[in-house]
Amino acid sequence: MNAVPQLHDFLLASAARLPNKVALVCAKQRLTYREIDRRSNQLANALVARGVRRGDRVVVFADNTIETVVSFWAVLKASAVVSIVNPLTKADKLVYLLSDCRALVLITDGHLTPVFSELAGKVPHLKSVIVSGKLDSERTRGLPDVLSWEAALAEGAAEAPPPRRNLDIDLAAIIYTSGSTGDPKGVMLTHRNMLTAATSISTYLENVEDDVILGVLPLAFDYGLYQLIMSFRMGARLVLERSFTYPAQVLSVVVEEKVTGFPGVPTIFAILAELKNLAKYDFSHIRYVTNTAAALPVKHILMLRDLFPGAKIFSMYGLTECKRCTYLPPADIDRKPTSVGIAIPNTELWIVDEHDQKLGPNEVGQLVIRGATVMKGYWEKPESTAKKLRPGPLPGEQVLYTGDLCKLDEEGYLYFVGRMDDIIKSRGEKVAPKEVENALQNIEGVKEAAVIGVPDELLGQAVKAFVVLEAGVTLSEKELQKECQKRLETFMVPKHFAIVPELPKTTTGKIKKTGLS
Repeated sequence: MNAVPQLHDFLLASAARLPNKVALVCAKQRLTYREIDRRSNQLANALVARGVRRGDRVVVFADNTIETVVSFWAVLKASAVVSIVNPLTKADKLVYLLSDCRALVLITDGHLTPVFSELAGKVPHLKSVIVSGKLDSERTRGLPDVLSWEAALAEGAAEAPPPRRNLDIDLAAIIYTSGSTGDPKGVMLTHRNMLTAATSISTYLENVEDDVILGVLPLAFDYGLYQLIMSFRMGARLVLERSFTYPAQVLSVVVEEKVTGFPGVPTIFAILAELKNLAKYDFSHIRYVTNTAAALPVKHILMLRDLFPGAKIFSMYGLTECKRCTYLPPADIDRKPTSVGIAIPNTELWIVDEHDQKLGPNEVGQLVIRGATVMKGYWEKPESTAKKLRPGPLPGEQVLYTGDLCKLDEEGYLYFVGRMDDIIKSRGEKVAPKEVENALQNIEGVKEAAVIGVPDELLGQAVKAFVVLEAGVTLSEKELQKECQKRLETFMVPKHFAIVPELPKTTTGKIKKTGLS
């Protein structure tokens, strides 16, 4: 193996050590490490044969499937840069993403033909399209060099991968942010970035070869993608599901496969909290549950403890630009339930004010991250990059200014307050929507909540809350306001409430506030 470490070494090492072990369970299929290594070698050779060179970009527009997993490793083996795009993406946005990174090859699936067939004539850099599943030759006629998945694997039939060309400082992936405030930005991550993040996270989660990890989050979402990367680092098994749309079906698979790691997001935990008859499932094998973004509402912590009595609960925080910043050791969750914890291994963090001066305990300011997980920058967006990556305390380095308002307590534990561009200014006070949302979500009967500022002649901005109630629950706006008055300072209590059946979401399940008014 080449002395220069690269991300796909995780697959190569596990395939060499555990060739016959089942690495991936997906749609009732079971693939070993040897099979995934072989198929990704074939596809990597096909990519090189079709002109893919070191540093070229390849977009994978597909669901959580075996082909997506194979494609991810194949692009890396071809010394190219992989970008996985959510299958819910519409044609116009797909054109934008392919054009933005000037992708040379698109790997996709036949059921997405109505979307990708619209690319014809709109993406001049695209040289080849590889389609798994049913290939509709008529509808793809206007696209360049279209071939089936089977034809691509047959074309690259050589068992060995292409020669390695990259260094660990070269790009491994471009992950596009959701773009809620404008066009999506491509976060550039090097092999070193991703190797460091996967090693750090799997270290504090204490991942082992015997782990069976649930992959229910989109592989286009970095949290979902790292379940794949960390599984293959350890030689563990990944149980890949397309989504959590049918929770009973997913939970049955969790039991059948004896899943040990359950990564989730608040929307998944909100769904679990509403499900009946969960007692019939045997979750005794689950040893850890993870959540990322802000701290979990206390009622969700209690629910997870009840549902998974043998599991450690990890509350974590991060952003695409550096993958993961902090984790709360499970032993601290009762002592500091609203904290997102301490810096992950090999990372430093601090808080600064608007003058870039470091702040002390319990002072709110912008979070700054230093470490090897910090992105290379935004793809071909130097102005946006310069706002996020700035000179650090040591000569010649750059650190990440997250744009997130946080505070540290006296023991160095981090608390997420809110996004700097989300802050509501009401009655001359600054209101962090996250703080109000946390209070709402801890009210019995509230499933989800989103808080925004709306124009108000007297207050400047008034706080408005959108609330989704749990099934069968009835709560009036007055009752919600009364509960908020018990939990929040007066200026934080929402002036307006809207009880809604659901909240708009991004493709990764995050609440999309741009759809609220």
